[in-house]
Amino acid sequence: METLNRTLFLWINATPESPPWLISLATFLARDLIAIVPLLIIALWLWGPTDRLRSQRELALKTGIALLYALAIAWCLSLLFPHPRPFTLGFGHQFLQHAPDCSYPSDHGTTIFTFALAFTLWHRRWSGAVLMATASAIAWSRIYLGVHWPLDMVGGLLVGMLGCLFSQMAWQFYGTRILQLLSQLYRLVFALPIRKGWVRD
Repeated sequence: METLNRTLFLWINATPESPPWLISLATFLARDLIAIVPLLIIALWLWGPTDRLRSQRELALKTGIALLYALAIAWCLSLLFPHPRPFTLGFGHQFLQHAPDCSYPSDHGTTIFTFALAFTLWHRRWSGAVLMATASAIAWSRIYLGVHWPLDMVGGLLVGMLGCLFSQMAWQFYGTRILQLLSQLYRLVFALPIRKGWVRD
């Protein structure tokens, strides 16, 4: 498996001869595009048609719970199965600055794949497909720039599946109650913006 991991990495990883524009694009994908996760969750909660607002907030909360589960699982796996990053071994070429911590599973991969899977399962297929394409682009970019192995991203996808599974199971027990409590807290904290009509009640 490690041989396959290294072979795939060398096939994807950029080289000093790679086009500068492609490295710049990959840097944007690897470093900045992950911001769509918090931005979309916040937007789902604050705005939307009145008749869809509850379902949007349910989606935002279920996705948030899935992310918490997934990142907790990823953290445990990184402790149980520590794996060095390519550049710490002098393997391939690095084009993105990164701390020399454990690489498996990828936190970026875990986050964006969990997010994409959540929309695939609990929203609409088209939104899930768009986000899955986005997740794949981020996964590619972090391998391309030399900070992750391909199996780090596969691990992130699998952990994302577990996160969504646990979130769905947990929702049956306490999801509705948490949604009610968060809604009450939201109305208290955002009372002024709600009255002004800047955000939805």
